[in-house]
Amino acid sequence: MAALNNTYDTTLLRQETAAGAAAQILLLALLGTVPGLGPAGWLTGLAFAFATWAVLTRAVCRSWLRSFGAANRVTLARATLVGGVTALVADSFQSHSFQGHSFQGPPRVPVLVALTTVALILDAVDGKVARRTGTASPLGARFDMEVDAFLILVLSVHVAASLGPWVLTIGAMRYAFVAAARVLPWLSGALPASTARKAVAALQGIVLLVAAAGILPGPAATALVCVALALLLWSFGRDIRWLWRVRDRHTARPSTAVRHLTHADV
Repeated sequence: MAALNNTYDTTLLRQETAAGAAAQILLLALLGTVPGLGPAGWLTGLAFAFATWAVLTRAVCRSWLRSFGAANRVTLARATLVGGVTALVADSFQSHSFQGHSFQGPPRVPVLVALTTVALILDAVDGKVARRTGTASPLGARFDMEVDAFLILVLSVHVAASLGPWVLTIGAMRYAFVAAARVLPWLSGALPASTARKAVAALQGIVLLVAAAGILPGPAATALVCVALALLLWSFGRDIRWLWRVRDRHTARPSTAVRHLTHADV
């Protein structure tokens, strides 16, 4: 009987992740109708949908979850929006390179800004839902973190096209930290809770969204993103210093590195 229940639970979890992939394809179809998504956008969006479905399905089947949970559904909806943003950013480079259009022009930027805004708002929702329903889990926290980090990366790619490649440092920093932790295991130590870290992480998405929206003059947008980058460097630097000091007192925890770019605890 237990085996049948486990099989039933696994089937339901697979259906949840499949529904997420279907929602991603539906969003791509809508984007193809409204802003006119090109081949690069479609291919990138489909690749994102498939990768998310494959990785998430594997993770939930190995996590022994009994149900997907409301909080994970919110995060999955946010991942769908991030997939749309990713498709639009990829398509903007094709438009710029082959059609001579500026990817700061309508209608793609308003749609990109709208999707990103909703994704950032939902980022403050899934953590609260998880706590109120008592469904917080390591999988949910990791899922939330990865969606956050990838959105920051994609936004930094978009903004870098207008402000310069230095903006990519914001999106790449978390992944560089994770890569460094594989060589230096002490970087994976447990970090204490920090309001400042959460605030700096939240600021990155907001600042990149403002810069992507094009509502500020170039110099003002550059200055704003510089401030955000400086704060992020300070946050990482402070945590690296702390981890170095306690490197002999903590057991490595691989999920620690992603805390710099998550708002799950806000």
